[in-house]
Amino acid sequence: MTSRKGGRLRAFIAHRHVRRSTLAALLAAIGLTFYGGVIETARLVERDHVLPVNNWPAQCDGLRMDVITDTHTGSPRNGVDKLDRLVQRLIASDAPIVLMAGDYVILSVLLGEYVPPEVIAEHLKPLTSRKPVYAVLGNHDWWKNGNDISTKFSAAGVEMIDNRAVPVQIGQCSFWLAGLGDLQEGRPDVAGTYAQIPSDAAVIALTHEPDLLPRIPAHTALTVAGHTHGGQIYPLPLRRPGHFIEHSHTLNGWIEYQGRTMFVSPGVGTSIIPVRLGVPPEISRLTLKQTSNQDGETQ
Repeated sequence: MTSRKGGRLRAFIAHRHVRRSTLAALLAAIGLTFYGGVIETARLVERDHVLPVNNWPAQCDGLRMDVITDTHTGSPRNGVDKLDRLVQRLIASDAPIVLMAGDYVILSVLLGEYVPPEVIAEHLKPLTSRKPVYAVLGNHDWWKNGNDISTKFSAAGVEMIDNRAVPVQIGQCSFWLAGLGDLQEGRPDVAGTYAQIPSDAAVIALTHEPDLLPRIPAHTALTVAGHTHGGQIYPLPLRRPGHFIEHSHTLNGWIEYQGRTMFVSPGVGTSIIPVRLGVPPEISRLTLKQTSNQDGETQ
């Protein structure tokens, strides 16, 4: 009899422990979802990245540039009011040039509301009137209407450079920007774009999809990309910094691959799931130098 009572007691205690553990896990999941969907998606971090680059002229050493990507204006907690915040931060930045790496609109994100490209373009005008802004399109832009978005952005002063190379002059610093079409939808013309560039010029490539990196000429000083959202939900420090993995959805930051250097910005908005966790919306502020990499963050 005593043995049976002891067994029932142990079973009761074990069952209560399971219930408490389940409840704790459920509350933790709810808390993380709330934080990621309400708090983190509304943030806007300005993060400095000092990048070592090769084939970069002395006159350009220390050049700073702001990179934004995957703004997905209209995703939850990421409307035109946040776009205005973003623009004001970019205007206030000491970086003299802005690069935008695609995916400006949304197609399918839970609780999102589509914002037309002409509205987004209008809100970019205060920025384009003060600094040169160069951009390429992303897969979401092409899925919606890439040509229309390009036209609207161009009318607002954004220099659209899909499959086009342009010379850039900032003070004494001269280099070329090679804009490459999105790998999924933009039919990137790497050879045709680089044929427009003098053979002895310093080059920065701007594209949406990081998987294009192996096809970019190795003499390129830096490739700038987006697309991955840094994983969007990535709360654990399990990344391999600087390591290129093809078809990875979590690439973020400085990458090296077979003599090539790439920077992948984690972006601003959300796609499909309106949650960011461990990867806050970011303005990536790059300083290009022949020095070791250092990262800092300001809120």
